Amino acid sequence: MTTFYAIALVVLSLCGIPLFVVIAGLALLFFAAAGIDSSAVIIEMYRLTSSPMLVAIPLFTFAGYLLAESKSPERFINLYHALFSWLPGGLAIVAIIACAFFTAFTGASGVTVIALGGLLYPMLLKERYSESFSLGLLTCCGSLGLLFPPSLPLILYALIAQVNVDALFLAGIVPGSLMVVFLSLYSLFSGAKVKVAREPFRWPVVLKAVREAMWILPLPFIVLGGIYGGIFTPMEAAAVTAGYVFIVEIFIHRDLRFFRDVPRIASESMILVGGILLMLGCALGFTNYLVDEQIPMKILELMRQYITSKLMFLVVLNLFLLVVGCLMDIFSAIIVVVPLILPVAKEFGVHPLHLGMIFLTALEIGYMTPPVGLNLFISSYRFKKTIPECFVASWPFTCVLMVALILITLFPDLSLFLVRLFGRL
Repeated sequence: MTTFYAIALVVLSLCGIPLFVVIAGLALLFFAAAGIDSSAVIIEMYRLTSSPMLVAIPLFTFAGYLLAESKSPERFINLYHALFSWLPGGLAIVAIIACAFFTAFTGASGVTVIALGGLLYPMLLKERYSESFSLGLLTCCGSLGLLFPPSLPLILYALIAQVNVDALFLAGIVPGSLMVVFLSLYSLFSGAKVKVAREPFRWPVVLKAVREAMWILPLPFIVLGGIYGGIFTPMEAAAVTAGYVFIVEIFIHRDLRFFRDVPRIASESMILVGGILLMLGCALGFTNYLVDEQIPMKILELMRQYITSKLMFLVVLNLFLLVVGCLMDIFSAIIVVVPLILPVAKEFGVHPLHLGMIFLTALEIGYMTPPVGLNLFISSYRFKKTIPECFVASWPFTCVLMVALILITLFPDLSLFLVRLFGRL
């Protein structure tokens, strides 16, 4: 009977059933084969609800969706354009920073590409950036802010790896900034090479843009300053963020209507959250079986036969994660893969916070690689281009991020410097 269920599960997975069904089915199947009561899966799901960190996921997601649905993206683009348009490649830098900010708060690459792509793509073409450069830049930048707090993948990794989320927030700042700087330098070089249009720096324009964006500009400082100033916990920061954004967008900017827009935005954002929590609950049961059967330890013993150094392990890890990023979305990968590689990484002396930065950076790059690179599909839909066109256009930017990944992997202090500085390590 177990064999029949296993074959049925394989057939159903090939037919495209949701991932959480596959994970839950595997957990139930393996527990039954081991003679363990299936209630073990339900117990793990119940244990998930006791995590105080869980409340941060829906609150930060709701705040991000409110920002994306309002006119705040236009305000930020106007501000960054006023600040950087005098540089060669200035508008490209605007796109990089704006996308990083909104991805950090929405936690979803697709929201950023759809919300900002329609604004930035025609602007880039108008200022004589090539179609290929513009398409590749926006495809790449859709997932750029995933290392910046309060990114949803950071919170999810902290929950799975059982590390302090405030320490993980600190760990992501320098690696995330490194990727922004590298892409900005590449954009400066490209802009100077093709002699794109530039505008003089004008203080009146800057001040006007600052006034328009003044209510949202303090948001990252409120979140980070509140957490590391000891004013509130990361979970309380999520409530503060959601409340602040709600008040600003509904009652101050009045971009959104309470009865018309808020129910729809809440529904859309909670669909994403519900999908993540459903996968997480099912995956915890499956992970419990893997731990009971000492699967990570068996993987470690196998690797010890072929991998003899930390450097070799990091190389293999990055190659493995790039492949995972090609095949799975980032939330599924965190939930399924992190419990397997975390004990192995610890054995080779890789700190969990450093591992988190490697993990998320590699998966961020995986968003831009076929066959299942999410950014490629979203850009193809948003800009009416084929997936091969999107891939070719984004390849130079992917190479730039690969360089950043190598540095993040080889130099743990890029991830751990701020954590040590603030005494969180």
